[in-house]
Amino acid sequence: MGNEPIYSSMVLSVITFVYFLSAVLYIVSWIFKNGRAGRIATWVTVAAAIGNSAGILLRWVESYNYGLGHAPLSNMYESLIFFGLVVTVIYLFVEFKYQSRIIGAFVTPMVFLIMAYAALSPNQGIKPLVPALKSNWLIAHVVTCFLGYAGFAIAFGVSLMYMVKNYLPAIAGKLSGILPQSDILDDLTHRMVMFGFLFLSIGIITGSVWANSAWGSYWSWDPKETWSLITWLIYSFLLHARLMRGWTGSRIAYISIIGFMAVLFTFFGVNYLPGLHSYAK
Repeated sequence: MGNEPIYSSMVLSVITFVYFLSAVLYIVSWIFKNGRAGRIATWVTVAAAIGNSAGILLRWVESYNYGLGHAPLSNMYESLIFFGLVVTVIYLFVEFKYQSRIIGAFVTPMVFLIMAYAALSPNQGIKPLVPALKSNWLIAHVVTCFLGYAGFAIAFGVSLMYMVKNYLPAIAGKLSGILPQSDILDDLTHRMVMFGFLFLSIGIITGSVWANSAWGSYWSWDPKETWSLITWLIYSFLLHARLMRGWTGSRIAYISIIGFMAVLFTFFGVNYLPGLHSYAK
């Protein structure tokens, strides 16, 4: 096919294995308490983020070379590679802020799986935008939604850390003991959920405005819209329970995990249901 993004696909394929290496190094650092592996893992992850960014930018340039000229955010493959990048960048910020590389053992494997799943996509070619996607709202809507999803992904990883530390006594004396304190994990989950909730809210608003310009209605109860609302309600309940009822610890971790399951269904599952967003396949 004449619109196959050869160079960007090669770059992103290599970067997928770089993410795998970073995940392995973070896990080695956690299990064997190896500080050197952790330091290497950080720089490998930085390199992966740079390479991921380069791959996306190269794909954008290739779209202009094919006379299509649009941001690489229009299909499942492009969404996944962008999602992987956003999760990585936010994770690196969290690592540098909290000075804890152990979080990477729970986050970078997710990024590798995201990129690996993207690599299996049968539709990696650069194609013309469908009419509904030919809008200036495309970048604003997609970027804000994925910032929200990334925040929830990291909250999910931190919630898993909380569960490992507090509810897996078989390894409590070996692996969970070197995890951050429970109150730190609980606070970080809350902060990441607030971050994700803010950007998901903005994403829903920009999506509604875009829908009105594309389809003549702000809200049509399309499966994607419906599950975005369900996801928003789950996380709003989490924030309400914490801020108004004082919930902390395992209850917040459970809701965070359930919320991320809703995110995954919103992102993947609804693409196989009939609706206005069916082009996301």
